[in-house]
Order: sequence, then C-alpha cells, then structure tokens
Amino acid sequence: MSVMVNLDGVSKTYGRATVVGPITVDLRPGVIGLLGPNGAGKTTLLRLLSTALPSSTGRITIAGFDVCATHANRVAARRRLGYCPQEVTFPRGMTAFGFVEYIAVLKEWKDADTRHREVRRVLDLVDLGDRTAMKVSKLSGGQRRRLAIAQALIGAPDLLLLDEPTTGLDPEQRASLRGLLSGLAGTVLISTHQTEDVSALCDRVLVIDAGVIHFDGAVPEFLATAAGRVHLGPTASPGAVQTWKTGTGLVRSVGGQPAPDSSVVDPSVEDAYLLLRSAERTRQGVV
Repeated sequence: MSVMVNLDGVSKTYGRATVVGPITVDLRPGVIGLLGPNGAGKTTLLRLLSTALPSSTGRITIAGFDVCATHANRVAARRRLGYCPQEVTFPRGMTAFGFVEYIAVLKEWKDADTRHREVRRVLDLVDLGDRTAMKVSKLSGGQRRRLAIAQALIGAPDLLLLDEPTTGLDPEQRASLRGLLSGLAGTVLISTHQTEDVSALCDRVLVIDAGVIHFDGAVPEFLATAAGRVHLGPTASPGAVQTWKTGTGLVRSVGGQPAPDSSVVDPSVEDAYLLLRSAERTRQGVV
C-alpha cells in the first residue's frame, strides 16, 4: 500500500522542553490506533499532522506534499485531510446543519447544492440526519461528539485524524462509529485511551510515551508481547503490574509470577499496553 503520511525526524519543542520526537514513521491506508498516557504527546502529534502546528524539526509529507516547505503545500495537504480535535468549540446559536455547512464553506465547498448534499451525507453517516435543524446547544454530549466527527468526514478525506472520538458515546454509538470507520478507504489515525476500540477496530497500533514511539506494529504483534504473561486465579500473581478481581470472583493478574492454581489467559490490548508501560518505567528508573 502507498504511503499517505511520512514523518522524517519530526519533533516539537517549546523552549527547552521536547513534547514530541524525534519521530520517523510512515502511515499507510488502514485504521491505526495511537495509545499513550496523558501528556505523552498524542494530541500534539495529531495537531502536527493536521498542520495546525508547525514542527520544530524534520519533515512531514502528506499525500506527497511537504507541509513544512511552503504555504501552498500546507493548503494542498489540508484539502486531503479531516481533523476532529479532542475539544471542539461550537459557534453559539448554530444548528447541527449550520455548523457542518460552516465548516464546509471554510473548506471551500462553493456550490450551495453540492455543499448541502455533502452536509446531509456526513450527518447521516453519524446518525444525525434527523437532528439537522436542532440547535447545537440542545444536542446531548454524545450527539455533539458525533457532530464534531461529521465535520471531519466532509469530502471523504484521504487522511482522517480523530482525537478521542468515542468520548461521550454510549456502547451502541461506539459500535456504529466503528462500523463507519472500518469502511473508510483512506488512512485513519485514532488517538484514544479506549483500548477496546483498538482491539475491535484497528489493524495497527502505535504506542507513544514522552513524545517517542515505543511500539509500532500490527495488533496481533502487540498482543504477542503479552502472551503467557496474563493469569487468572483465586489470588493475585506476585510481582504483577496490575491485578483486579473480575466479575467471576477470580483475580486477573497482568505480569508477575503465576500464583498457585492460576491459569494463563489470552491477553488483551490493555494487558499488552500495561506491560509495555511498566517496562518503560523500569527502563527509565521510575517506580
């Protein structure tokens, strides 16, 4: 598959603090999950890719356009991408239709009939087709989140950047969004804390911490890093990274030495993430 995005030695610094990088990575078509703790640099990385932030070093190429080179290249790249930030500010008094049309106008959809068809299309995609005339202020939190996603889908972008897209969505809405995203043909990068979304939707996972990528691979490869290291039994495993009592009354232990009468169980994306984070803290000397 062709490369949609290339980051070559990309970093972002504020004064003496390096928030991201240096990062070198290619993004190809498919759904990619971006995992990491709070403050790891996930949102900054998405803002760099959206061209909302300039990089401090390195080169970002989107759909063949070096966005660090010229303003014209940045504009050309922006026409190929959609971006839904974690926090969206909605103009006061607008309807759901009016807000998405406003974004479409900013994206230079000049013909009114064509623009209106596209607005209705993306609202239907996020199951808001029956809320077009409703004021944004009257929408629920989950509906506003879906409205924010709708504006990112305008024009069927080749690159879709979503920052915590399932926040505020109920299980049925999250499942519907997964179905939508899995059917897209382009490159979808999802920054999320919801590891179940990664296991259910993504074919590739990136784990970022302190601005640096610590894992990049297919989800089965990520799960394989935790194989044989997750146990279920009547008591916790000594030295486990995390333990908790499940609804069955048994204790799930991630890492550590198997406790007596425990059995090995298949790891989840969350298990693999917890083990990777523990190993990184150990490497850094953080208890």
